[in-house]
Parts: sequence; structure tokens; C-alpha cells
Amino acid sequence: MMRFHKSLIALFSWLCFFMAIPSTAQFDGPPVLDTEGRPLQRDVEYFIKPAITDVAGNLTLITRKGDQCPFYVGQVPLLSQEIGFGVTLTPYLEGDDTIREGRDLKFVFQAFTICITGTQWKVGEEDPKSGRRFVKLGNDNTATGYFRIDKSNLGVYNIGWCPSDVPFKGRPRCGSAGILIEKGVRFLALDGPAFPFEFVRVDTGEELGSILKEKK
Repeated sequence: MMRFHKSLIALFSWLCFFMAIPSTAQFDGPPVLDTEGRPLQRDVEYFIKPAITDVAGNLTLITRKGDQCPFYVGQVPLLSQEIGFGVTLTPYLEGDDTIREGRDLKFVFQAFTICITGTQWKVGEEDPKSGRRFVKLGNDNTATGYFRIDKSNLGVYNIGWCPSDVPFKGRPRCGSAGILIEKGVRFLALDGPAFPFEFVRVDTGEELGSILKEKK
């Protein structure tokens, strides 16, 4: 009886040990690649720019209706000399430093603002006319503060919202991120046609120089 009891203890210890090891299955999914073919990395800064030309510039933070706060995610106008702001990407799942397709992650602009809400992206309010949801800024550790990157059938990357790793009660209203034009201003918004994006790593300064050259 004593030997059987010790066997149960040993079995329980082994089960606890294996449950504590992170499953590699949770890190499934191909890596998202930057414009140089390198996998995107956790907490590295990137510009997010259109994968098509002659439309508009990089993603940046903008306001609506003349208000100073809050900020929303939008695009730099095509003829502007601005280049937007870099974004860091942080996966919800710990233990993997590679940004992967279809996994929940935070997008955070590397910028200072006069608002006290932070520069993390989150799902915002619905536009009453179009029924589309704006992507705005503000600290949010719930599912509405996490997005995902998917590759389309055309081989370009789309940004969307559809929680899979982050806990969410009920059935989420998933949506792809596209562009909503309001009085000539281009906002990032869910629930419309997906817009193609690409990611430019900016930590070396080389890519930043090439973007500035394009603006001249």
C-alpha cells in the first residue's frame, strides 16, 4: 500500500512537470516578415506602410473633428512630409519573441502625446453612418486591446481583430482593418474591406533614411 502511494505521488509530480512546460503548439503559425524578409520580433520598432503605392503614407496617430484627445490610428496624407510613428508589437502569449500570423498581439505607437490614455491600439466606437469601428488609442489589457496579422490569398498582410489567444466571453464580432475616409482624413477602421500593409524595421536607421528619401 505504501509503495502504491509513492507511485501516485511520483506520477502526480511528473504530470505537474510536463504541464509547466510551455507547449510548442501554442507558437504555431508562420512568422510575419518585414520588407527585407526577416521575421518580425517582439518589442522591435516598425513602420506600418501601405503595400500599394500612391495611396497614402505610414500609419500614424490622428484626431477626429478637431478634438485634441483621444487619438485614433490613421494614415499620413500622401503629399505630407511626415513619416508617421513606429510601432512595437507584443504577442499576448509569453515565451515566443517572433510575431506570427493569426496570433493576438498588442500594437503600440512609439510616440508621446498630450493625452493620458497611452498609445496602444484598441477597438473604438462604431461610426453611426458606416457601422464600422474605429481603431483608437488607449491602454487596454482586455481582448479589445489585441489585434492580429494575417496573410491574404494575394500574399499581402492584413490587420484584423478576432480574439483567439486572449480570453473573450461570447462570440466576438471579428473584423478586418481597412481605411475609412472622413472629411478627407484616412482612419483605420474595422468591418470593411481589408487594406494591405507591410512592415519596415526602423531600428537600424537605414530604412528610415529610405523613407525620408521617398518623401523628397
